[in-house]
Amino acid sequence: MTEKPRPTGAPAHQNVTFPSAGSTAHGYLALPPSGQGPGVIVIQEWWGLTDHIADVTDRLAQEGFVALAPDLYGGNVAHESGEALRMMQDLPVARGVELLSGAVDHLLGLPEVTSETVGAVGFCMGGGFVIYLAAADPRVAAAVPYYGVIQGELPDFSALKAQVQGHYGELDTSIPPEKLDHLRAAIQQQSGITPDFRVYPAQHAFFNDGRPEVHDPKSSAQAWQSTVSFLHDQLD
Repeated sequence: MTEKPRPTGAPAHQNVTFPSAGSTAHGYLALPPSGQGPGVIVIQEWWGLTDHIADVTDRLAQEGFVALAPDLYGGNVAHESGEALRMMQDLPVARGVELLSGAVDHLLGLPEVTSETVGAVGFCMGGGFVIYLAAADPRVAAAVPYYGVIQGELPDFSALKAQVQGHYGELDTSIPPEKLDHLRAAIQQQSGITPDFRVYPAQHAFFNDGRPEVHDPKSSAQAWQSTVSFLHDQLD
């Protein structure tokens, strides 16, 4: 692991580099006050590795986890939705999962990580990648998608080992109830695992306190408390 200071004015939060998917990957790593703990991967929204994602990573560290947010966009951050959509579409799902599996390799190889498996928490695009990663990598024991956007077909869940706790907004038009029902049924039928999907009176991206137009403080607090407890239950 190579640590480096975050440059002033850098577009993305990065403080570590590590080998992944045949090249050098970047990310943001946060350690808990004790210096060690279970490992958690934090997966970015379609905007990139933003202040919000780095803050979530820091918050997980404060809760006792070694948290790593891999940068899936190589340092780029989108500033408007059209650009974010293009950047998301330029990242094939298979490539994203490959990069994330490399981040799992790195996280589990750190001496500070006390768990043999990891949790994965992701938001929007990253919430979808939580599902894809957990389906592909049995080292993920706890999957927490926040309003996860699935790109294309659902993955094969037959090898899924992770327990799943998802957080969604009932006012989120991008993820209507029938999509959530379809995802739940697929996970149950193919893996035997019953996902715990929780729905809040909120919009898409309700957890993002950097977007006051959609942020819902009450729903966010409830979801966060559930997430932290779930991760500890599955990883400690």
